Amino acid sequence: MTDTTSKTWFITGCSRGFGREWAIAALERGDRVAATARDLSSLDDLVAKYGDAILPLELDVTDRAADFAAVATAQEHFGRLDVVVNNAGYGQFGFVEELSEDDFRAQMETNVFGAMWVTQAALPFLREQGSGHILQVSSIGGISAFPIVGAYHASKWALEGFSQALAQEVEGFGIHVTLIEPGGFSTDWGGSSAKRSAPLAAYDELREQVAESRKQRMAEPGDPQASAAAVLRIVDADEPPLRVFFGTAPLGIAKADYASRLETWEKWNDVSVLAQG
Repeated sequence: MTDTTSKTWFITGCSRGFGREWAIAALERGDRVAATARDLSSLDDLVAKYGDAILPLELDVTDRAADFAAVATAQEHFGRLDVVVNNAGYGQFGFVEELSEDDFRAQMETNVFGAMWVTQAALPFLREQGSGHILQVSSIGGISAFPIVGAYHASKWALEGFSQALAQEVEGFGIHVTLIEPGGFSTDWGGSSAKRSAPLAAYDELREQVAESRKQRMAEPGDPQASAAAVLRIVDADEPPLRVFFGTAPLGIAKADYASRLETWEKWNDVSVLAQG
């Protein structure tokens, strides 16, 4: 059984990629959307097409006060919030030794703290109405890891951790939490929206190998527009999942990674037992 009644959304990072496509999908079926972007002009065409159904809000999610203000504005404007989507984020490329303090802090500020502030801002409204659904855009990189994107992985693993705890904390208030874990999609994540650390020559050979491996993994990237149907199915479900992969590649990556972890834990279990005393 699914809930197909009209919903009100709050979506961060709507200028392109997942955020834009999911906002359009919601608007097309008659839902209302508070759409945020750092550059409001990127939403002009949506405002022209959908009129009062969309509320464009300028927002840099790293600004905590602005996050709380934007969520409150959306709540006041539409009268309720049903789906809160923390989509804003970017990828920081750089081997761990190459990451500056600013590189790492900026990655966490956007991908972790931005999602945290928006979530905290929305929770009082969702609790009061006794319902709501928070979608956290994580990644296959939220449960596995690859070279050169260690800072990105750290941010998504952090998002996964607080969101799993959150799901247990708010279940009694009628609020659902879903971590969306995409594989490779054509979202410009590795393009102009990405940031890159200053390279160290010692890693040049590995850098080429990693680039080739990533190219193979991204040989058939997913279509963000196609992902909209999956998002609608999740938000309409009576019992939505805590975690869900987007794309065909993540399940295989997860199975191999977790099989390796279990094998290692079991192999070293005598040491684990020894440690307890």
